[in-house]
Amino acid sequence: MQLGMVGLGKMGANMVERLRAAGHEVVGYDANPAVSEVPSLAAMVDGLTDSPRVVWVMIPVQFLEPVLDDLGGLLSEGDIIIDGGNSKWTGDAPRAAKLGERGVHFIDCGVSGGVWGKEYGYALMCGGDEADVKVVQPIFDALKPPGDFGFVHAGEHGAGHFAKMVHNGIEYSMMQGYAEGWELLEKADVVTNVPAVFESWREGTVIRSWLLDLIARALEEDPNLDHIRGYADDSGEGRWTVDAAIDLGVPVPALTAALFARFVSRQKESPAMKLVAAMRNQFGGHAVQAESANIDAI
Repeated sequence: MQLGMVGLGKMGANMVERLRAAGHEVVGYDANPAVSEVPSLAAMVDGLTDSPRVVWVMIPVQFLEPVLDDLGGLLSEGDIIIDGGNSKWTGDAPRAAKLGERGVHFIDCGVSGGVWGKEYGYALMCGGDEADVKVVQPIFDALKPPGDFGFVHAGEHGAGHFAKMVHNGIEYSMMQGYAEGWELLEKADVVTNVPAVFESWREGTVIRSWLLDLIARALEEDPNLDHIRGYADDSGEGRWTVDAAIDLGVPVPALTAALFARFVSRQKESPAMKLVAAMRNQFGGHAVQAESANIDAI
């Protein structure tokens, strides 16, 4: 297929490479001229000759609405926009309705995979009309991991971003559990090789996971995490998950505690939060070194 990609940051640029490797034609645009492949959003749309035209938007939520407004004016009836950023799900139905007034269709798609997605594939959770999803299914098939898993049409508009929001809330809890366990092992004099303990857990245990693999990688590079700050930002989805749980009357104590732990990390140096920061760096490229306060949250 042919599509435009708006946003060529860490995620967007890697997704473009994976799509092109699968044979799709991509026209990439970014607000940064140094990385953009075309001079403007209009030039990107003009470069799309297939019908319907498909545009994937992969930008931070604070820049989303103006870009959608511009695309709504540039695209034609029947064209499709996919929002793959970490947007709040409650805005998806209004976005779809607003674009629908111009005949432009909308799909929300939660994307997970971080900087490793280019190689291993991305988990995709989309929301929208079934007919629109079928049109762009070849794009989803190229981005997801091989095999039967990694993609879901979760439901109507908003379902994709809601599913990704809950995914990130669970991720917070898992990361916090590993991090607190690491701090406890580090504190105990009886354990003399904490990295080796985490390595031993990677096979045969009930807590093995990709996150555990990334912890082992991080500890191999920096066994005592001396070169990373105990600071972990949140992209907003942890907060939205807790808000949704309150609205729906669902108890989520672990998710809530993990979110508040990230707030703690901003107030003082926390050993556990060093491992959380190390995991974020491993899967998402969120580099927060000991000498740097530069936070890049996706």
